[in-house]
Amino acid sequence: MAPTTPSSARRLHSTLGSQLRLSNSPQDSTTTTTTNAIMQSLTPELLKMTLAFRDIGDDKLRYKQLLYMATHQLPRLENPEQVMIAANKVPGCLSTVYIDGTATYSNETQDYVVDFVGESDGLLTKGLVALLVRGLSGCTREEIARVSPEFIKEARISQSLTPGRNNGFLNMLHSMKQKAQQLVEEAAAADAAAAKESSSSNHHDSTIDAEQEEQQEDKSSSSFGGPIYNSIMTSLQQLQPTFVKLVDTSHQHAGHAGVTKNGGGVGRESHFEVTIVANAFEGLNLVKRHQLVYMILGKEMPQIHALNIKANTPNEVEK
Repeated sequence: MAPTTPSSARRLHSTLGSQLRLSNSPQDSTTTTTTNAIMQSLTPELLKMTLAFRDIGDDKLRYKQLLYMATHQLPRLENPEQVMIAANKVPGCLSTVYIDGTATYSNETQDYVVDFVGESDGLLTKGLVALLVRGLSGCTREEIARVSPEFIKEARISQSLTPGRNNGFLNMLHSMKQKAQQLVEEAAAADAAAAKESSSSNHHDSTIDAEQEEQQEDKSSSSFGGPIYNSIMTSLQQLQPTFVKLVDTSHQHAGHAGVTKNGGGVGRESHFEVTIVANAFEGLNLVKRHQLVYMILGKEMPQIHALNIKANTPNEVEK
């Protein structure tokens, strides 16, 4: 039995209706309607297997096919210790049965699809597990919930089962429907949380980048000044400022005493205004703060005429 592809599912359901209408007399219309409803409830893969089992025509061969599925078509558990736990145990089965799975979002269906895994210590029961795992995997929770348990009769598999095993099969199907709902809800919640965290992280990173860029511009704007401007900015970094802004106001004092270039002329860097915020000013009054700046700018001060200083601590700025 090769797996059914989604593209062939509609053709399979359509063909089924024609087959049932041809194979039943008018007197069997009620039976035909019921069978149609059961078949239409199945997933594409489960429908294909149901038709295949029904066409076998011999109970012993159907039994052997289930045993074959148990040994060849049930995927081997990669982490049995994670699957074979109490939370995944199916109640009401003669043999011990475990069912688990995963749910992932499918762009094709625009919904979450479920893939099952399972295990059992009974060979025939394991065949039923293989049938359900193969028939329901890759489907949405709505498709899984829609499956009628009566398909086991349409496939004529129930004829090979004791009442106890038949009840176990019904419990397996019911548990897988519940498991599908649980897996999808958990996956959707996890994806939503991850998307929210990613969005928050991206926003936080963007904010940090913007703040760092702004601070870097404030600290590194020296590249736009002359040699004295650049020298002052470099020296002020010794105070490890959280903010520094230096403005060359020499052009406002053109022609004033001290504003000469090499003893005469216009254009010398002579007047500056500096706004600086640093923890180094903590506990110092205004005079001492200015003295600290003058000391840091020991080599630059003899080269300029005036320096207007505004020095604060980070706490003062926040207030």
